[in-house]
Amino acid sequence: MFNILVAEDNEDTRVLMCDLLRRAGYVPWPAANGVEALALMDHRQIDLAIVDVTMPRMDGYVFTRTLREGHCDIPIMMVTARANREDKRLGFAAGIDDYMIKPADEEELLWRIAALLRRCKSVSEHQLAVGGTVLDYHAFQVSYQGKTVQLHHREFLLLYKLLSYPKTMFTKRQLIDELWDLDTDVDEHTVEVHISRLRSKFRDNPDFELRTIRGFGYMGLTRESDP
Repeated sequence: MFNILVAEDNEDTRVLMCDLLRRAGYVPWPAANGVEALALMDHRQIDLAIVDVTMPRMDGYVFTRTLREGHCDIPIMMVTARANREDKRLGFAAGIDDYMIKPADEEELLWRIAALLRRCKSVSEHQLAVGGTVLDYHAFQVSYQGKTVQLHHREFLLLYKLLSYPKTMFTKRQLIDELWDLDTDVDEHTVEVHISRLRSKFRDNPDFELRTIRGFGYMGLTRESDP
């Protein structure tokens, strides 16, 4: 499940784009302009950004330059109605990776997204090492001490999230919104059950701990981060 930012000021276009990405198995994160997009990226791990050029407050060119100047190297695809050569030049000069003209063919758009993710090796390198423990995002497996544990989809995403940001507290509501955002019948008890299962499966793991912050939520602690 890759997180894809959709920065587009037209609400109808933004909704349609997010629906397309969701059906293709991605997790879309909408923003109405570059300022909203940057604020969103402060709180979400984004794997690829789709941006329009003409947006209020901060356009697509400025948004792209801001990311590149901040050494953010995620793939950026510009999808815009601007079709002339100079607009394309400005986009690539700012640091985009691909450029499509609206109305973009949906199937081709998905092809290009997949190609960009492959090109930056996001699929093959989507792993997290915590001491001697390795979390393989592609296979939903956790390996340590010579054994491999296969996790259910949500269990893996929950563990990966907590260990990606050690010593960071996440409320149950935050975890539900990010990991179960498409499920309408999920409540806080669901998170508690998943945490309990993970603790049971990794009770002998020496590299990390899932700690409860009573009254707030959960925090992942690694051997290096634990005070």
